[in-house]
Formats: sequence, structure tokens, C-alpha cells
Amino acid sequence: MTKVGIILGTTRPGRNGEAVARWVHELAAKRGDAEYELVDLKDFALGHLDEPNVPAMGDYQHEHTKRWSAKIDSFDAFVFVTPEYNHSITGALKDAIDFLYAEWNNKAAGFVGYGVDGAVRAVEHLRHILAMVGVATVVQQVTLSIYTDFENAAEFKPAAAHEDKLGLVLDQVLAWGGALRPLRVP
Repeated sequence: MTKVGIILGTTRPGRNGEAVARWVHELAAKRGDAEYELVDLKDFALGHLDEPNVPAMGDYQHEHTKRWSAKIDSFDAFVFVTPEYNHSITGALKDAIDFLYAEWNNKAAGFVGYGVDGAVRAVEHLRHILAMVGVATVVQQVTLSIYTDFENAAEFKPAAAHEDKLGLVLDQVLAWGGALRPLRVP
């Protein structure tokens, strides 16, 4: 069965992303078509890139990197849940991607962004970053507005139409994740 990691791309206290990521996970799990796991960056305490060797070598020295490597390596595809900070992704998410290389290769990713403009700029940046580590990104994405999908910019109340859009994202992620599987065979 295809394994999809739903990566929560912020570690900020009081973040809106937890509710968004739980929503994605709950809707995805109901489908029964893959194994979905919520992955919270804060659970890995990665900090800034502190490995002495180039990530492409895979020669990790620190236990937090080894745990992160094993987790990312276990997935066939990803859904990134990302806010938009200053027209881009969070530093924590960028660092988490940069810690690894081969573990990302030949996998698929979709996006759920949230922010003032639905995090469209953050997702565009994330597409470029992921391309450099060999991740194929799908066309569909969910764009959640802090103004219309959150009450008082805090309580997550997504419009019903976003469920259909998330379904399209997941359909593409599963199709591409499966299509890339032969390239991941050692």
C-alpha cells in the first residue's frame, strides 16, 4: 500500500497548521486508499542543518538526522501543509528538506497552503526546492485563506469546496507516487 506523509511545515507555537494538518489527515484516512501519517517537524527537533557531510552522501552523524532520514525514507509520497511567511516557506521546513537528499528522490508531493493569499507563493517556492531533491510535484493544490477559512484568523473552518480540492490533490499524489515506485527500487 502506498505510504503518504502529511508534513506539517511549521514549528511556531500557536500555529494554525496543526488544525489544517489534522483536517488533511482525517479526510485522507477516510479514503482507505493508502496509509497516511501526520509528520510534525517539531517532533524531530532538527534545528539548523548541523551535519558535517553533504546530505547527498547519506553519511549522517546526528541521531535527529538519522530519525528524520528513516521517517522520510519510509514514504512513497507527501502532502506538505505549509503557511506562507514573508512570501515563502518557513525556515524550519527549508532546513528539514535540506537535511536529506536521497530519501526525497523519485517521490511525489502535493500541497495544502494557508495564509493571507492561500500560500500560493510559498507553494511555488516549495515546488522549486523539492525539484532540486528529485520530488515530482502535482498540479492540484489546496489554498486556504486566513480571512475566509479561519474564524478570527485562528479557528480553522474551511469552506466545503476545499474537501473536493484535497481529493484531487490526493488522487494525483497517489497516482504519481505509484508511477514513480519503479524508480525507487534499490
